[in-house]
Amino acid sequence: MDAFTAGLLQRIKATESDLTKARETGDDFLAEVEQAELEDLHRLAADHGVEVGVLHA
Repeated sequence: MDAFTAGLLQRIKATESDLTKARETGDDFLAEVEQAELEDLHRLAADHGVEVGVLHA
């Protein structure tokens, strides 16, 4: 796995974790921000052929 792929997967994992925390604390604005970031990261992964699958924190 190259550095780009590893870094991207790590960012996705961290963002998923942050999204979960935002939802659990009821921070709707932060949850929206994290969801948008996660969608952007998934789009970036797809654009570069990176298989994401389901990641867990």
